[in-house]
Amino acid sequence: MPGLLSAMQGFCVIGIVILVGYITSRMQIGGPTAQMVLNRVSFFVSSPCLMFAILSKEPIFEIFHSSIVVAFLSALAVGAAFLILNRLFFHLKAADATIGALNSLYLNSNNIGLPIATYILGNPALVAPILVMQQAVFTPIGLTVLDVTTKGKASAKEIVSQPLHQPLLIGSLAGIIVSAVTARFGFFPIPNFLFDPISMIGDSAVPMILMAFGMSLYGSAPMQNRNRRDATIAVVALKNVAMPVIAFLLSYFIMGFRGATLYACVVLAALPTGQNVYNYAARYNVGLDFARDGILISTITSPIVIAVVAALLS
Repeated sequence: MPGLLSAMQGFCVIGIVILVGYITSRMQIGGPTAQMVLNRVSFFVSSPCLMFAILSKEPIFEIFHSSIVVAFLSALAVGAAFLILNRLFFHLKAADATIGALNSLYLNSNNIGLPIATYILGNPALVAPILVMQQAVFTPIGLTVLDVTTKGKASAKEIVSQPLHQPLLIGSLAGIIVSAVTARFGFFPIPNFLFDPISMIGDSAVPMILMAFGMSLYGSAPMQNRNRRDATIAVVALKNVAMPVIAFLLSYFIMGFRGATLYACVVLAALPTGQNVYNYAARYNVGLDFARDGILISTITSPIVIAVVAALLS
């Protein structure tokens, strides 16, 4: 199966770079702040440059593909499913339940999504609609609920300004604007002497992201909180199993997708939980171990699910 072979080769590329990051951390190369530095540089500099370079060259009508409907509805379904399960079985407080819902629906479109879209699907731009959707819709909603449940009030100014504090979203929107200008006037408006350094910096994003993730795995001890173990298992099942299944059903039977489009929708739905959820949990000091465990375990199991998807659909 060439698709499965391609997926396994992609995972091999990704896995080797993650392993290098793990070994780097284990050998204490770069010191205790190496992971933080790589994460911050990739988050604030390299990844926005990468998304700008990719999207500015992408035809505008291909960026907002109808597959975004699948991503939105499947995410909404698993988030709602966790809230229902919590009400019936887990009985977590509202703030922790919000972290659980975000853990279930929030895709790692940057740290893992970009490498998978690059090396397995062959098109990094596929993650752009997911990124825009999450930052523009799910993040403000989640932070609003966390504001209300932890502070007793929500700051409208902080909620509205949330997207402006997301470098990836800013880089993506800038790229989309340039793509629209290119489509409108028939020429690329950015001269090479400006675009080339942006593209060069963007090329460093994926290896930095993967090495930083490998560093984060050193010394991790998941599932230490027994009270939330069942909820964590439910999060991982919803994220890595239910969401790809829902994406397949929506893609195949509702949207009528076939071939590469169907494959891409299901693979992207099988991405692990985004690390942004941990950042939100840390910001409000709620569900820290819950968020970390869901991210870690879904990240470990995600390659297995994607390999199965590749074997069945590619």
